[in-house]
Amino acid sequence: MQYPQTKTVLNQLVADLSQMAAVIHQTHWYMRGPEFLFLHPLMDDYQDEINDQLDAVAERLIMIDGAPYSTLEEFAEHSGIQSIPGSYDATIDERFARLIAGYRHLQKVYQEGIDAAGQEGDDSTQDILTGFHTEIEKRIWMLSAQRGHAPEIDA
Repeated sequence: MQYPQTKTVLNQLVADLSQMAAVIHQTHWYMRGPEFLFLHPLMDDYQDEINDQLDAVAERLIMIDGAPYSTLEEFAEHSGIQSIPGSYDATIDERFARLIAGYRHLQKVYQEGIDAAGQEGDDSTQDILTGFHTEIEKRIWMLSAQRGHAPEIDA
């Protein structure tokens, strides 16, 4: 195997991105409040972005002879993003805090992937992951600003 660490991190990302898609979708479905008309469709954009990342990560894993997780059970077993039942009780601020926590997890795993791909000389994977890492940091910034906080990207 030429890129064993990179394959491991890419599969971790497959699980985490799949779980993050569910978290965003749950936010989309259970959201209520005065900013609903603006934030509800915004979740569609966030969902599309995560799904695009998931597809690119899984395809890259296949290109380097890996086998991406592909079942709900595998996603749940391997994801570092917690699954919680949906509820209408959470505020938009609480929902955004959960999104930020998920994005921070993805930020960390993307960095692990960038590092692993760099150590193993997989420049193409490193390039893909660097772009996605930047997109994730932007989401952290935007969601943090909505909550009235600094993004604390370099905390």
